[in-house]
Amino acid sequence: MNNFTFYSPTYFVFGKRTENEAGHYVKRFGGTKVLIHYGGGSVLRSGLLDRVKASLDKEGVPYVELGGVKPNPRSGLVYQGIDLCRKENVDFVLAVGGGSVIDSAKAIAAGVKYEGDFWDFFEGKPIEAALKVGTILTIAAAGSEGSGDSVITKEEGMYKRGAGSEHLRPVFSILNPELTQTLPAFQTACGAADIMAHVFERYFTNTKEVEITDRLCEAVLLTMVKEVPRVIEDPNNYDARANIMWAGMVAHNNLVGVGREQDWSSHSIEHELSALYDVAHGAGLAVIFPAWMTYVMHQNVNRFAQIAVRVWGCQMNFENPEETAKEGIKRLKNFFKSIGLPTNFEELGAKEEDIPKMVEKMQLGENGSCGQFVKLKAKDVEAIYRLAL
Repeated sequence: MNNFTFYSPTYFVFGKRTENEAGHYVKRFGGTKVLIHYGGGSVLRSGLLDRVKASLDKEGVPYVELGGVKPNPRSGLVYQGIDLCRKENVDFVLAVGGGSVIDSAKAIAAGVKYEGDFWDFFEGKPIEAALKVGTILTIAAAGSEGSGDSVITKEEGMYKRGAGSEHLRPVFSILNPELTQTLPAFQTACGAADIMAHVFERYFTNTKEVEITDRLCEAVLLTMVKEVPRVIEDPNNYDARANIMWAGMVAHNNLVGVGREQDWSSHSIEHELSALYDVAHGAGLAVIFPAWMTYVMHQNVNRFAQIAVRVWGCQMNFENPEETAKEGIKRLKNFFKSIGLPTNFEELGAKEEDIPKMVEKMQLGENGSCGQFVKLKAKDVEAIYRLAL
């Protein structure tokens, strides 16, 4: 196990009707004027936004609003939010929505405190300060409610990039599983794929002797395998929703990733799909991850066989562990298909002729590669896209 530091200061408020306590927690964490940031649709129709406003009014906390966040959140709205916060002397950003809303809120929070272009942070500049951020989560997926990460799409050129900082960790997050019960089955499934992908990015590692975090990763994956079919069958199953919502946070606050080298190439590869086609991030990951696994499996066949046995219930073939590993990848792909997700380019709506364009736009490191488990060059990324056809 590698040396590590772990600091996760977010205060979590979990359970039914907890959104009605938003004003209390904004005030508790020092907010004196709030930007309420949200998407639209169900936040408005369900009355959630009205309940949040009523909670702020009750505590005497003034607020301004900025809606309109879209999936794969855009830079244009971030610029609007930065300008609005500065004009209105906002000192707290309250995100009401899913990962896209929270990521957009974090980018605004960082941009307000910075004299330059906030996009600098998404090209590698360290974030040294940000407004405080709180969240009210409406979909279990991105894990942004417990992480210091944000992903934004730059509209000029449609580049999708990530930034991270401890300054972006929410000071509080309200998690009410009831708020996820109205989600369409496809959106629930996309969220599940995102949660599982966050675990996979940490699980496939070259670090030795990480049994405790291996087991934590496997626990999150087993929970998803059990609970997602239950909510697809019965969207109002509160207990299953609750387990999925907490799994989403645990998957990405880095509890399951400490002390080990992490990969993250599959997210970078998928970002080009969702930037180009504006597909749901989880749907793209359901296509990319089995292809990536197939391509890199021989780096450590036994690790792939291990997850096949421990998570997917495969029988270990000690004479030929590659067969066990392949069976595990097959069962993952079948699981994604069973919950209504695409598993290839055609089902996703992606095109073979766009592969060179996506490879060209890929964000590769200084050595011309991405990922840690296997350092992938442009030719490797192209091969993975082609496996996903």
